[in-house]
Amino acid sequence: MEISGIDVMRQSVPLVKPFKTALRTVSRAESVLVRMTLNDGRTGWGEAPPTVVITGESMESIEAAVAYTFAPLLIGRSVLAYEQLLQSVHQSMAGASSAKAAVDMAVYDLVSQCAQMPLYQFLGGYRDKLETDFTVSVNTPEEMGDDAAAYARNGFTVLKIKVGKDSIERDIERIREVRRRVGKDIKIRVDANQGWQPKEAVRSIRRMEDMGLDIELVEQPVKAHDIDGLKTVTDAVETPVMADESVFSPLQAFDIIRRRAADMLNIKLMKSGGIYYAQLINQMAEQFGMECMVGSMIESRVAVTAAAHFAASKKNITRVDLDAPLMLLYDTVDGGVEYDGPNMLLPRAAGLGIRNVVPRETEAAL
Repeated sequence: MEISGIDVMRQSVPLVKPFKTALRTVSRAESVLVRMTLNDGRTGWGEAPPTVVITGESMESIEAAVAYTFAPLLIGRSVLAYEQLLQSVHQSMAGASSAKAAVDMAVYDLVSQCAQMPLYQFLGGYRDKLETDFTVSVNTPEEMGDDAAAYARNGFTVLKIKVGKDSIERDIERIREVRRRVGKDIKIRVDANQGWQPKEAVRSIRRMEDMGLDIELVEQPVKAHDIDGLKTVTDAVETPVMADESVFSPLQAFDIIRRRAADMLNIKLMKSGGIYYAQLINQMAEQFGMECMVGSMIESRVAVTAAAHFAASKKNITRVDLDAPLMLLYDTVDGGVEYDGPNMLLPRAAGLGIRNVVPRETEAAL
């Protein structure tokens, strides 16, 4: 069960519509794919998108981390000693959380294949299906209302509304228009992507509460480093507040849990460095009665399949934001998680259940 090779490939897929947040605008889903092979021929897959504004990683830095730091540590070693492997990866360099996640996914894919179990069962097997929300990019209130109404017609019962790009007044107009267009039965989550200051976040959330906009939660209202500001908002409003960009490592999660700086955590494999540490974050949160959501960057079904397996395996993960593959113009993945509107069905095959990936751009094997 030794790792005999690691291939690194690039893929770039256009989005159906540009994805806009307070932090960036994306028109293509670019990522680095990792294909890990055992000496018995079995293959495991991983993926890492270059989300520079959040993780600080580029395509080139991800490729370099995998090729020149992680691969020499892994090739020739047994994948069954995955605790050793992943400890080595995490200790080998600081940062590079997405590159670590791609390798982590491939390792877990292969380990669960060796166990002849789908990954979600290997990790705990709590459920075999999920329901994702759909994200409404930040645009004019009218365009966001149109998009939200279209997603609701397509069966999505939970929408995530991106705000924080300009003024609070404009953001409230956006949310009010979305609520008007979709009615009262659709759940609305608001994601400011660090776009507000603490006092204006408190003021805007209280206004939304007074207006009866019925917001399920507000995600990352303030800057990622401003944990004091995050706690100020959490303590001052009735609407639950979720930490996202503030939580990469288990240590950061512990700090937020200890201080009750947020009501919930958004775990993303690209922030945690993969499933290995994502499990620890979720376990800590569960012990202190704090629910978690699993989200993603702009990723294909490779990385989202890994995130879905993790999310489905745990009781404390009560929400998922895994709509990114639905935003892509075409699909490069054979196998993996399947979508039926908002419903995500986990594959029954061992591992991630991914048979092959055919990217449009490729790089040489390591």
